[in-house]
Amino acid sequence: MRLDFHTHGKLAKKLPFSTTYTDWLFGEARRAGLDALCLTEHFNTLQFADVYGYIASVSRRTGDALELENGLKIFPGMETDVAEGGHILSVGPLEAILELNRRLEPYKEKGNFLPFAQLMDLFDQYPVVVGCGHPFRAGGHVPELPQEQLRRLRFLDLNGKDLALDRDRTERLTYALGKELEIPVVSGSDTHQAVQYGCVTTVFERDVDTVPALYGEMTAGRYAIDLSDTAAFQVRTACLLKRSLKEIHALGGDYVAILTREATA
Repeated sequence: MRLDFHTHGKLAKKLPFSTTYTDWLFGEARRAGLDALCLTEHFNTLQFADVYGYIASVSRRTGDALELENGLKIFPGMETDVAEGGHILSVGPLEAILELNRRLEPYKEKGNFLPFAQLMDLFDQYPVVVGCGHPFRAGGHVPELPQEQLRRLRFLDLNGKDLALDRDRTERLTYALGKELEIPVVSGSDTHQAVQYGCVTTVFERDVDTVPALYGEMTAGRYAIDLSDTAAFQVRTACLLKRSLKEIHALGGDYVAILTREATA
C-alpha cells in the first residue's frame, strides 16, 4: 500500500472549498500511484467540515478510511498549529476528527493556538494517532519541548517539501529525533495541489483500512520510504503553481476551471 501521510484537499486554507478542485486532486493522486493518503487538512482552513462532508458523500466507509470510486483510500486527519510554533498531525476516524475540529474552534486564530501540552491532552480523549509534521522546518519549535511532552508523539513526518530543500539535514535531524523518542518516521508530500503527489511516499507491505492497523504496521517497521528522483523538481514546480493559482484567484479568475480544462485538453 503506497500512502502519503501529509496532504491537503484545498489549494490554500483561506480560499473557498471547491468540490471540482478536490475531485481533481484525488484523481491525480491515484494517477500518481497512490493507494491511500492521510488528508491532514489545516484545522483552521475555511470550510473544514464541508471538505469532509463532501468526501463522505462520494465515498464508502471501509474501516476508518473513506474509499473513493477510483479506489483511493482517504484516512481523515488534521494539521493543527501549536502556540510554541509548529504543526501537529492527527489521523483517526472521521467522527473523531470532526469533533476535535469543532472543539478547537476557539483556538484557530494566531495568538490563540493551544500550547502543545494542552493540545495533546485534548487528543488523548480521542482514538487518533498523533505526530509532528515537518519538525525541523523554520519557525517550528516542537523538538525543543521537554522530553516528557515529546514522548507523547507517536510518529514524525519526514516531509517532502523539506526533503526537496535540504535532504541531508531533514533526514539527519528527523531520524535522530525518531531514534531518541523511539517512534517511527514516516513520510508525506505536504502537497496542496497535484504536482507534488508522489515526490515521497510511505510504502507498506500490506493494505490496511483502520488507524490502529496502520499504526501497528508503522511501529512494526513494515514499510519503506520512497523518495522520487524528481522530488526537488516536483516541489519547486508545485510552489510556483500554487502561487500562480492563488494570484489568478486574487485577480478574480477561476483557477479551478483553468486546471480542469488543462487536465482534459
